[in-house]
Amino acid sequence: MQFIVCGFVCHSNMYCSCLSSYERELRAVTSTPMKGKPSQVLTAPAVSSISSETDRDEYLCTIAEAPEIASLQHSLHDMSICEEDVDEKEFNDPMNSVIDWIDERSALHQRDDGERDDSSDEEYLPPISIRMGGSLKTAQSVDHLPVIGLDETVHDLSAHEDPTDEPLPNLELPNSPDPLKVQCVDDIISVRAAVLYETCLRQLLSIMKLPEDRCTGVLRTGLVCDSVAPFHINITSKGTAMSAEWICSNGHSLWKWNSQPVMKFGMQAGDFLLSTNILLSGNNYGKVSLLFKFMNMGMVNQNTFFTIQNTYCVDAVKEYWEERNSESICRLQGKDVVLLGDGRNDSPGHCAQYCSYTTMELDTKEIIHVATIDKRQTSWNSNIMEKEAFIQTVDKLSRELKLVEICTDAHIQIGALMNPDKGRYKDLGIHHSLDMWHGAKNLAKKIAAAAKVKGQSILLHWLKDIVNHFWWCCKTADTKDHFLALWIGICHHVCNIHTWEMGSCQHSDLGEGLGKQWIQRDSKSHKALVDIVFNKRWLKDVHKYLRFRSTADLESFQNHILMYASKRFAFTPPVYEARVLLAALDYNFHRNRPTSTTCEGKQILRRLYNKHARRYSLYALKSEKTYKYISELQAKILNQRLTSGVGMPRRRSLRPNDPRTRGVVPPVPPPPISELMQTQVSRGLGSAFLEAANFE
Repeated sequence: MQFIVCGFVCHSNMYCSCLSSYERELRAVTSTPMKGKPSQVLTAPAVSSISSETDRDEYLCTIAEAPEIASLQHSLHDMSICEEDVDEKEFNDPMNSVIDWIDERSALHQRDDGERDDSSDEEYLPPISIRMGGSLKTAQSVDHLPVIGLDETVHDLSAHEDPTDEPLPNLELPNSPDPLKVQCVDDIISVRAAVLYETCLRQLLSIMKLPEDRCTGVLRTGLVCDSVAPFHINITSKGTAMSAEWICSNGHSLWKWNSQPVMKFGMQAGDFLLSTNILLSGNNYGKVSLLFKFMNMGMVNQNTFFTIQNTYCVDAVKEYWEERNSESICRLQGKDVVLLGDGRNDSPGHCAQYCSYTTMELDTKEIIHVATIDKRQTSWNSNIMEKEAFIQTVDKLSRELKLVEICTDAHIQIGALMNPDKGRYKDLGIHHSLDMWHGAKNLAKKIAAAAKVKGQSILLHWLKDIVNHFWWCCKTADTKDHFLALWIGICHHVCNIHTWEMGSCQHSDLGEGLGKQWIQRDSKSHKALVDIVFNKRWLKDVHKYLRFRSTADLESFQNHILMYASKRFAFTPPVYEARVLLAALDYNFHRNRPTSTTCEGKQILRRLYNKHARRYSLYALKSEKTYKYISELQAKILNQRLTSGVGMPRRRSLRPNDPRTRGVVPPVPPPPISELMQTQVSRGLGSAFLEAANFE
């Protein structure tokens, strides 16, 4: 049976056909979030594109009797489309996106089936997402497409069947009992491996004939043993290998055979490659070890694995990333570069130890820099890790490239650094843009908070329309003054006033109205809305949204890192950095994968259900990943072992730039165990533990 190792890796969101909510606190651990909900589009021209959208099933059931839809003069389009009619680039263009929502009744009330949001945010906020292609004239449905599962999007499962097993070559016994040696990379890289069962091995060995029919060992008497077959075959396990030894009746060893070639100083090649590929595939030792235990297979010793990882793998991964990254930097030199930047912590909550700040180039969607910060590098202050990583990123890239714009989320510390008047980078002339989705989310939070005030609950019914209007204003306006001229119209529209002294709404006649209650002018709710619309702090940064930038692809990569560095596992600083770089290599290498097509040349589309938004999104099935760079990485790591000139170190030493040289993570030194035990006993918690530990 051929031994196949499946790496826990996934492709980024740029291969999905549409975007959905890419909030950083994702609930599901999946590295390929599908962005968008390509459901039915209802064109609503209030002020800008103010609409009252409903879920597809509710829409189909109530379209004949929904007064708000009729009053808004929604036109129905043909919902049936062919796969070849979908233009993926046009569909994924952010300028063709709209803000999408879960059905209002589902957002306002708890579902009867017990399904609830696991969010820890105490404030009510209707789930906001981006629906790509929502503003296109022709509404596109994906109902006729087959449904794709998360396993297919994460692991890129191929649709074809495994090839039939090829016959094994004839086995010829070598003339020498010495085991095979690994002298170069080609001796082990890309060589086929298999799962070997002892019973099958013993069956094979029992019918084999040794070159010597008689034992040539010497007895204590000085005579030749001269024992004849059959000889006893002793099979033992060492690591992931099996060894066979032929022993005569007098205990002499006639022949030895090992299932794996060995490297210098006795290291088995299979053990070395398994330890290497656990890291390269994004797995962790504990899970793989448990798998091998369930299979009743031998496993590399834990200390051996960590030594191989630390001694040979980490530096090789970093060197390989720098080689590939230098090529990317060279391709970008001489052009105006627009960057997307975002930070990611290694653990949920406020107990992060590492922060990795990733930078992506806007046009090619290629990751060009990853900066990893340990909290010990910021004096044990996790709150400023993202700021420090951003500084390292801009300081390095500004020396190598011509940066004209950086788009980030609304991080206050980064906003201060990019302040054009007194920020750290005021002399570089870099324009600072903010991600559109975060802007819409922050606006929704403000309105939801105001709606909680007694007598202002009506704002909650207008929340979606207000945020939709903000989204449209940012897409339409070229300057801040143009934006303000459009933006203030929402204060008049909600009062059923569509023409005012300085302008008018840009929607068609509403007929009998929206089907919802208008806000009374100068009422408490209206004044609260005016305060939000004209908030000075809000308007101060509104120009940062006018270039309509989105960090959706970068957010998808941040989720992709989970396949290499899960937030539920702890890693040493060098290993964590190496795993993030492996995720970046995977992303860059496969970012331009072509779409899978049928025999007729039609692209293969699937539907993916987004549990958070309770909608289906469109997923263009991509061709299978090749991972061609992995063999290069394996060769680089193996060469380090073959050319080292020494065996594996018995102890793992720290590198000079390792953050662990600054001290331990806890700022307080650990007390003696006896003191901790006495503390537990005084609290009534330690008696059972003392007995179990036999502590005296």
